[in-house]
Amino acid sequence: MAIAHLNRILVPLDGSKNSFRALDFAIELARHSRGIITGIFVLERTPEKDFRRIGSLEKYMLKEAREFLYDAKILSAKKAIVFKEKTAFGDPGYTIVNFAKNYKYGIIVMGSRGRGAIKETFLGSVSNYVVHKSRVPVLIVK
Repeated sequence: MAIAHLNRILVPLDGSKNSFRALDFAIELARHSRGIITGIFVLERTPEKDFRRIGSLEKYMLKEAREFLYDAKILSAKKAIVFKEKTAFGDPGYTIVNFAKNYKYGIIVMGSRGRGAIKETFLGSVSNYVVHKSRVPVLIVK
């Protein structure tokens, strides 16, 4: 794969150390390919019929997501890399895979594990899903 194909980089962020390590790697990749990074923060949404008063929780999670994306944007700007922000609601793995496919990203760079409470032996559940379902190349950063 030629480096020119890597000029559109998708980095799923969740605020974990691993996701910011992935961002650091993506920044270096973007510097070499003159690429643009899009950071996506996917908020899981519970079915509203089960939890009618979820609004305040979603507002808090959205505020937290914006703070993490702002930190990522500052980190990228310090290295002269263009960083675009995207926040989405839904199943994280599914949303990441479809976003990368629909918007024709060249690569997904993501951490091996996120902030989830349950950790799998080798990969987190979201990164495992993305690796197996994505048609876009995926780079996992430990």
